[in-house]
Amino acid sequence: MRKIVAVFGSARVQPDNSVYEDSYQLGRALARAGYITMTGGYAGVMEGASRGAAEADGEVHGITVASLEYIGESRANAWVGKEYRYDTLPERVTHLATKADAYVVMPGGLGTAQELVEVWQAMRLGDLPEKPLFIYGAFWKPMIEQMLKFEYINERDMRYVIDVDNPMAIVDALVAWFEEE
Repeated sequence: MRKIVAVFGSARVQPDNSVYEDSYQLGRALARAGYITMTGGYAGVMEGASRGAAEADGEVHGITVASLEYIGESRANAWVGKEYRYDTLPERVTHLATKADAYVVMPGGLGTAQELVEVWQAMRLGDLPEKPLFIYGAFWKPMIEQMLKFEYINERDMRYVIDVDNPMAIVDALVAWFEEE
């Protein structure tokens, strides 16, 4: 069975932004390596990853939610091949967390932070099996360093998080991870 990689990130990133381009290259690399790309289905990082995967003939799942659309988010982006639609945000986050075999957390806001923390905490507590959880670039590092500094998390908690700074490093790490299973 093909592995599903959830890509989390901001809906506010525009196509001329380097984070969008990195997301596009990530989606493309995931598709070429045979992974299904799963995103929240909307604009920004989600669109970049979806577009990259679709243009590389990959499978793209978009996990959308009515409550976001009520506050002005757009409909699913044009590159979503299979849309899973929920009424509430908790249902959407549960799908993203439980259906993925790995996670990539790109820069983002509150929704992305929620996804990162929910997946990380669920693995830490054993509610989800340990899976690759990548944080992309330097964006999340200051938050994590603050939590370490004030001992809100510890080094043992860090075993769940893998720092990466380019799409191919993610694909290489995924290949190695899944070969060990």
